[in-house]
Amino acid sequence: MTAVPAPRQPSQPPDRTSGNVPDITPVFALKDLVARLHREQYKIQDLLGSLSFALRSLNNLNQFLELIPLMASRVTDADGGALILFKPNGQMRLERLHCQDSHQCQDIRKALETATRQITATFATTSGGAITFRKATAALDNQVSHYLGSDIQLFGTAILVRNAERGRLYVFSRDPNYTWTETRQKLVRLVADQTAVAIENDHLTVELRKKERLDRELEIGAEIQNQLLPRQCPKIEGIELAARCQTASRVGGDYYDFIPANDGQLLSKKDAGNESGRWSLAIGDVMGKGVPAGLIMTMLRGMLRAEVLNGHSPSRILQHLNRVMYADLENSNRFVTLFYSEYDPQTRILSYSNAAHHPTLLWQAATKTVKRLDTLGMLIGLDANTQYQDAQVQLQPGDTLIYYTDGFTDAANRSGNRFDEDNLIRSFEWACQHCRGPQDILEYLFDQVQQFIGLTNHNGDDMTLIVMQVKVAKQSHKSVALPEFG
Repeated sequence: MTAVPAPRQPSQPPDRTSGNVPDITPVFALKDLVARLHREQYKIQDLLGSLSFALRSLNNLNQFLELIPLMASRVTDADGGALILFKPNGQMRLERLHCQDSHQCQDIRKALETATRQITATFATTSGGAITFRKATAALDNQVSHYLGSDIQLFGTAILVRNAERGRLYVFSRDPNYTWTETRQKLVRLVADQTAVAIENDHLTVELRKKERLDRELEIGAEIQNQLLPRQCPKIEGIELAARCQTASRVGGDYYDFIPANDGQLLSKKDAGNESGRWSLAIGDVMGKGVPAGLIMTMLRGMLRAEVLNGHSPSRILQHLNRVMYADLENSNRFVTLFYSEYDPQTRILSYSNAAHHPTLLWQAATKTVKRLDTLGMLIGLDANTQYQDAQVQLQPGDTLIYYTDGFTDAANRSGNRFDEDNLIRSFEWACQHCRGPQDILEYLFDQVQQFIGLTNHNGDDMTLIVMQVKVAKQSHKSVALPEFG
């Protein structure tokens, strides 16, 4: 017979008291703890990610600072946070405050504002009106802790911008069991670092906007200055002219002008086109560069043009100009050098007076020598009672003059050697004998200076040059070697 298996007995629950089966409750507890830690970690990552996104997205610093105490308290499970910033004028100010309990927020705000006022007053008195924030920080921490009370668990960290402390970030909790672990402290410091980045970015943005405005103002200044300088040389009977102003920056302090000697010439376009009357030629240099020098140059131009119409001698014109401009130049601590001359096409006489500018150089075709045209006289704006002198020279066909600023003679090469007047005279002599007209002479002299300082170098000063030549019959020119400089 086939054996019939015995019926299976119902399973019984394990006997946990016997010690043979392990208790799995701690396993579930551990898994729950790990899950909570993961959720906490994800929450922190999300909060810090949101803060980073806000840093990239918000263009307004105040909007970003609103988030800082909130984020700092959220990532550390604290009750609230406070942001105190240090101002350049030596003040400490509670910038932002966040509290979970709105009823207690007013008391906390009052405590923090009291602490900052007391520290500001104490250190401003002891340090002569200016706070040394490095010394004040420890005192601030103590005062904040004191006014908040001993039942507050407080942690504060610095907001450092370019190694300078620009504020403090405080986070606090009223939970007596709350502890400031190393992890929580690192999270607060991380939020403080993000705050420092936002403050620095805002500073850079402000500086960039200032620079953009300044660049635009410089563009406008350069445009106005270019319009005030002669657009082209006038046609004057018996002479040829060439001129160029090359500024080191967009707005320069060099000045030159061609001015008809009477108002009839100014008003009559027909006569101004080919004028047989007297003309004034002037060149000047305002000490300094940039917008201030450009503004003074503009003022100089207007006043000089007004003086020319009075029909006075060159020395009298400089004397009047000096007296009128003296107060403004003294207040700005700037001075002007100016060589002023008047040319009469009928007599070919050049009358001139010099206010401490580089003497105009005259190459006399008959003797093939260079003469310096100069008179005694101080800078315009140095002494209101300065007296200037008049002088004249009779020009002959073929004679050539150059009016120049110190950008030519002060141009330095990589060795520190200057181009100086001797090299300029040597170049000028060669150009007068071998170049075809004023424009070629001008181009040659600019090229010589550039070769001297180096083709890749840039001259640090404005360079202005006027070339004036009395017309002669055209002659053939031979090709010769260029002069060499020491």
